[in-house]
Amino acid sequence: MKLSPALLALAAAAFGIGTTEFVIMGLLPEIGRSLGVSIPQAGQLVSGYALSVTIGSPVMAVLMSRFPRRQSLLTLMVIFILGNGLCALAGGYDTLMAARIFTALAHGAFFGIGAIVAAEVVPKHQRALAISLMFSGLTLANVLGVPLGTLLGQAYGWRMTFWAVCVIGAVAFVALFIWVPAVRQGRRMKLKRELLAIVHPQVQLAMATSTLCSAALFSVFTYITPLLEHVTGISPHGVSIALLLFGVGITLGNLAGGKAADWRLMMAIVVMLCALIVVQALFTWTSVSPIPAVITMVIWGALAFGVCSPLQMRVVDQARAAPSLASTLNQSAFNLGNAMGALFGGIVVSAGISYRALPWLGSGLSLAALCTILIAMRLERRMQQRRQDRRALQRSAGAAAAISDI
Repeated sequence: MKLSPALLALAAAAFGIGTTEFVIMGLLPEIGRSLGVSIPQAGQLVSGYALSVTIGSPVMAVLMSRFPRRQSLLTLMVIFILGNGLCALAGGYDTLMAARIFTALAHGAFFGIGAIVAAEVVPKHQRALAISLMFSGLTLANVLGVPLGTLLGQAYGWRMTFWAVCVIGAVAFVALFIWVPAVRQGRRMKLKRELLAIVHPQVQLAMATSTLCSAALFSVFTYITPLLEHVTGISPHGVSIALLLFGVGITLGNLAGGKAADWRLMMAIVVMLCALIVVQALFTWTSVSPIPAVITMVIWGALAFGVCSPLQMRVVDQARAAPSLASTLNQSAFNLGNAMGALFGGIVVSAGISYRALPWLGSGLSLAALCTILIAMRLERRMQQRRQDRRALQRSAGAAAAISDI
């Protein structure tokens, strides 16, 4: 597949958005000291951002629907740049929280609309791969943007990190302006038609799968540092290396998932979910030794992010009457899963159960995700059978009418 400039521009914007979402986790001590709040209070800035994505994404999708998609992407990048600038200028905790919530408004809508644009600038048989290439910016943010942003914030203050993200956003805006074509505009959003498309069982099942997949990942990943330190026995420096390799895994898996989805979408999802169930269960045993643990993490990351682009493509395919809104809502579903996974993992840890048991929780949630996709496939087969039976009846009726005419 030829990498088009439009996809590079979308990936650059995704890199900036992913960096600003996750880099704050590495800057919580600096922000806490600077603003005079505890680390748990500073951690609420992460939750505030995620909730804003979950709730604000569909609202932004409706507002952006009245504009051409290219113009919507540019508008969302302006919101992103302004939001990060406000974060850098925030004088207190409350203003920083408000700035984070404002910045997050651009997140879900950008990925939702961007996925539609990515799918439209390539041939039909490469749509899932194109979406995965756009999302590669998000995965690279975990590999490069977050560690570099954390180092920058630790060396020069956390505000400098947000200024750097503003620069990334400005570069992405210019790239989008130059390279993203004026793609075909979808139909004007009508609330009734959009809601009918969104509440379709296949769309709801696809979003439920997205939520459960994300919950399966974050039920373990949220607590990966204490797991590696206390169970595996890896030093803090070793944890950084392990997370870097995990980032490499999710980047490769994201691209491989897109290629697999262009081959056979539903089969790719099923295979990756089955593999996820096994790998996460194995992590319960491999987590006690550094090398097996890191190898398992790389495979786990590849599978966990490999399924994201296929699920995004599945939602877009099943909600043809409302692709932008459905694609954006799927981002809300992923973020809801982030919050659910962290909550479920926290309940396990708070109950006094060992960190080593968390992969079992992730494996169980992956199994639930597999069940939802299998239900979707069963319903789809039933619908296809009904269509075939209806056509057969119509042909029989036509033949009978022809004989009677004779």
